[in-house]
Amino acid sequence: MPLIDFEARLCRLNSPTALPLAAGYLWNKRMMIHMNARGYATAQFMQPEPSKYARAQVLEQKHFMLPEQGTYAHHPGRFFYLKDRDSGDLRSAPYEPVRASWDRFAFNVRPETIGWVLEQGGLRLELDLVLPVDEAVELWELRLSNTGAASRRLSLYPVFPLGLMSWMNQAARFDATLNGIVASSVTPYQKVADYFKNKELKDKVFLLSETVPVAFETCQRPFEGEGGLHHPDAVVAERLLGGTALYENPIAALQFDHDLAAGETVTHRFLFGPAFDHAEIQRAKDAWLSPAGFGRARREYTAYMAHGAGSLNIDFDEEHLATFINCWLPRQVHYHGDTNRLTTDPQTRNFLQDAMGNVYIRPQTVRATLLKALSQQHGNGSMPDGITLYDGAELKYINQVPHTDHCVWLPMLLEAYLDETGDYDVLDVMVTDQETRRPLTVRDRVSRAMQWLIEKVDYRGLSFIEQGDWNDPMNMVGWKGKGVSGWLTIATAYGLNLWAQILANDGRDITQFASAGARFRDAANSHLWDGDWYGRGITDDGVLFGVKADDEGRIYLNPQSFALMGGVADDTKKPIMIRAIEAELETLFGVEMLAPAYTHMREDVGRLTQKHPGVAENGSVYNHAAAFYIYSLYQVGESDKAFELLRRMLVGPDDADYLRRGQMPVFVPNYYRGAQRQFPEAAGRSSHLFNTGTVSWIYRSVIEGLFGLKGCRDGLRISPQLPSQWPTARVTRRFRGAIFDLAIRSDAAVTTTTVICSGATVDGNLIRGFESGKTYYVEVVTPPR
Repeated sequence: MPLIDFEARLCRLNSPTALPLAAGYLWNKRMMIHMNARGYATAQFMQPEPSKYARAQVLEQKHFMLPEQGTYAHHPGRFFYLKDRDSGDLRSAPYEPVRASWDRFAFNVRPETIGWVLEQGGLRLELDLVLPVDEAVELWELRLSNTGAASRRLSLYPVFPLGLMSWMNQAARFDATLNGIVASSVTPYQKVADYFKNKELKDKVFLLSETVPVAFETCQRPFEGEGGLHHPDAVVAERLLGGTALYENPIAALQFDHDLAAGETVTHRFLFGPAFDHAEIQRAKDAWLSPAGFGRARREYTAYMAHGAGSLNIDFDEEHLATFINCWLPRQVHYHGDTNRLTTDPQTRNFLQDAMGNVYIRPQTVRATLLKALSQQHGNGSMPDGITLYDGAELKYINQVPHTDHCVWLPMLLEAYLDETGDYDVLDVMVTDQETRRPLTVRDRVSRAMQWLIEKVDYRGLSFIEQGDWNDPMNMVGWKGKGVSGWLTIATAYGLNLWAQILANDGRDITQFASAGARFRDAANSHLWDGDWYGRGITDDGVLFGVKADDEGRIYLNPQSFALMGGVADDTKKPIMIRAIEAELETLFGVEMLAPAYTHMREDVGRLTQKHPGVAENGSVYNHAAAFYIYSLYQVGESDKAFELLRRMLVGPDDADYLRRGQMPVFVPNYYRGAQRQFPEAAGRSSHLFNTGTVSWIYRSVIEGLFGLKGCRDGLRISPQLPSQWPTARVTRRFRGAIFDLAIRSDAAVTTTTVICSGATVDGNLIRGFESGKTYYVEVVTPPR
C-alpha cells in the first residue's frame, strides 16, 4: 500500500507514524483548524481579534502557528478513547495519545472535510470533522461498527483537553440542560480599560453530545491520574468520576457504554467550540446537533468551498500535478483571499498579494480589497504597514515596524485584476482616505503611491529600506536612515513599468512614470550589479551586500527574479543570472532564498541572520520567493526551467519525497528547509505553514505562464509555454463568464503559435468578442520548445 493516495478531491495518508506532523486544514471566515493526522489540533477563531479556545497546559504567548511546530503530550487535541470492557484493550482515535496501532489507519483530507477510518479486530471506527459556513464551532461525527461475528462490550470516551484557560478564573462543569460540558474563564487583564473591552469576549468553551453520556469528567488532573493521557486512570476505571473543575485546568471528557451486536453500528455527534453565554451554546445546539443539522452543515460547506473553485482545469499525463492544480492549489488561494489569514490587520503586502490570487477565483471581491487598501493610504501617498479590517483594530507585531515596499504591490495587483476583468472603470472610482478625508480617484491614489516610491530614494537613486522591505527581518540595513534596498529599487522599476502600461491602456500620459522606471533601472545597473547577479542592498555604512565578496548571504534570489520580470537585466545579463542561480541556489527541493545561509548575527543586515541556517528567510527554500522566480522565468521564456522548479515545489509523488518533506500534498508550505550544501541532513523538511503569499504567484504562473492564458483589456491572449516533455495538454479556462476548452499540442511543422477558435484562425492569438455564458472550443498549435 502506498504511503499516500492522492486522488481528485481526496488525499489519504495510510500511516499515523511515517509523517508525524502531517495535517489538513479547514476554515470559515470566523475560524480555522489545522488538524494533525494523529489527533493534535491548532485552532483559532475571531472575536474580532484571533483567539484560542483549546490551549496548552501552561500560559503561552499569543501566536498563530509556528513553523515546524512540534507536538507534545498535552498539545491541544481531539481524542476519542475506545476500551473493550472484557479484554481491557485500550486504544485511541485517531492515534494519540494511547498510540496503540490499528490494523488499518486512513487519514482522509478532502476540501470539505477531514476524517479517519480505523479498523482493528472486528471494529471499524469512522471519524469526521466538518465546519459550518459562518460559525466558530467544530462538528464531529463518530460511527463505531462491530464488523466481527461476536458481540462486543465497549466504552467510548471523547476527550478534549482545554488547557490553561486563565490564571485569573477558570472552571468547568457538566450542564444537563445542554447535555455537555461547559468551561468558563475570565480573560486576564491589568488595565481597567481592558475590563470593558473584554466584557464581550467568548470566554466559554463547550463540548456537547447528541447522546446522553453515562458519565463525565471536567477536571484534567484526576482524569489523567498516574497514567497520564497515555493511559488515564479515569478511563481504566469503570466510570468517569463526574468531577467539577474549580480553578483546576479543565478537560471535557464524556463516557458512553455500548453493547454492540455483530453487524451493529452506533453513531455519535458532538459540537466543540467557544461561546459568550449559555444562550449562544443553546443556539448552536439547536442549529447543528442533529442528523439534519450535520447534513445541512455539510451541504452548505460544500457550496462554500465551491465558491473557491479555480478558473482552470487541466488534463495531462502527470496526474499528481494535475490533481494539485485543479483542486488543492485554488483551495489554498481561496483561503487566503477569503480570510485575510484570520487577522484583523493583515500586512499591506499580504493583503494585496493574496487578493491578486483571488483575481482568478472570485474576481468580484478584489475590487473591494483594492478600495479598502487605498482608503487607508497616508496623506503623503505611502501605504500603511498593515490594513485594519474593522473600526478599532490596531496595527500589531510586524506592522508596527516601518517597511518601504507596500506601495510597489499596487500596480502588480491592478495589472492582474484589470487583465482578468477588463474593469478599467475602477480607475475612476473615488476613494476617501481616513487620514486627510480627501476624495481622489483610484488612478490618482496609485499615482501618488508610485510618486512616493520615486521620491523615497538616496542620492544614488536607490530605494531606502528603513527597517525592512518585503523581507521582514532585514531590519538593520537601514535603521539609521541611510541604508537602501537593492530588491525594492528593482521592484520599483518593475512597478513603474506596470503602472505606465496600465495608464497607456487607459489612454493616459505615461511619460512621468516610464522615465522614472528607466531611472530606477539605470540606478540598479550602476550600483548593484556584481558581475553575475545583483546585490541585495547597501547598508547604513555604505557596504554593498549580497555579493561575491560576502562569505555568507553572497547571493539573494529576489533581486534577480524582479530584474528578470521587470526588464532591469538586459539580454546579456539574463543567462548569466540564471546560471548563477542554478549553481548557487537551486536544490532538490526548490530554489533557496539566499546562500550561503548566515551562521551568526550580522548587525548591518538584521535579525534574519539570527535565524537558524536554512530556516525561514535565512536560506530556506522560501516558496514565496521561489514563486517570484518561477513567474519571472515565464516572463522571459525560460519555460523548462520554470516548470522544473514549479514541480519541485509540490510534495511527492514518491514515498521517499513524502518522508523527506514530512507533508501531505494538500498545500504549499511557506518554506522547505534549505541550506542544503551546509546542512544536507535537514534539507527539504516542510514548515507545515499554509499561510503564504506563494500560492497567488504560483496560480498566476500556471495560468498565465505555463498555459499562457492571460487576459487583457480586449480579450484573452493565448501563448502557452508547455515544457518540452509535454507534447499535448487539455485545459479548460473560465474567463469573464465564458468557458474556453483548449486542446494544446506542439507540432514541428509550425514556427509560430496558431490559435483556432470556433473553426477560425485567431489574429494575434487574441480571442475577442466572446460572450459570457458560452463555451468556446479552441485548438492551439505551438512549435516544439
